[in-house]
Amino acid sequence: QVQLVESGGGLVQPGGSLRLSCAGSGTNLSGYFMGWYRQAPGKQREAVAETDGVGATRYADSVKARFTISRDKAKNTVYLQMNSLKPEDTAVYYCHAHLLSSNYWGRGTQVTVSS
Repeated sequence: QVQLVESGGGLVQPGGSLRLSCAGSGTNLSGYFMGWYRQAPGKQREAVAETDGVGATRYADSVKARFTISRDKAKNTVYLQMNSLKPEDTAVYYCHAHLLSSNYWGRGTQVTVSS
């Protein structure tokens, strides 16, 4: 059974930083596309960042130059470094992995940006 478990969320002041982690188990995720999505209250889930199996990355325009996605294939883990956080970044952040017909989601971790 494949599981993705997020951690690292919390409450941070505007301008602060957080690092989210997503640990995978149950299968080797090194060849998977892995990414982060977020969903704010009353809004649809949106893509934040994604990385493929060979290191290419892409980001939502709203987080470019502030967020960085990375992965440690040996640890089966993907990270999201979030800097210069804004109140509008407040959301539940979800880890996602997909390859061909395989598609997995984590349960999410809450990020709240507030003074």
